[in-house]
Amino acid sequence: MKQSLTYSELSPHLFWDVDPGKIDFDKSKAWVIDRVLSHGLLSDWEKVKAFYGKETIKQVVMQLRYLDKRTLHFCAAYFNVPIESFRCYTYAQLNPGHWNY
Repeated sequence: MKQSLTYSELSPHLFWDVDPGKIDFDKSKAWVIDRVLSHGLLSDWEKVKAFYGKETIKQVVMQLRYLDKRTLHFCAAYFNVPIESFRCYTYAQLNPGHWNY
């Protein structure tokens, strides 16, 4: 059974740029999952995992356009999926950045 989730249960720094009371956790699941994976604490991860479920999070993360390298490798290991299967990896390969001197 799906647990409920409110913004007050998650770290306040995740929602610094929006009105947290207006967040719809069902409609904005990709945004919430991305925020928690990129900037959240372990306790935030546990709460989001309990709310959305592992399979939903996996489907969302596989389609995200950008993940930092650390988050990408965490997700690849956690979901046991090669990094080449993630959209953000393919996107990064197709759009290389400037040289880092």
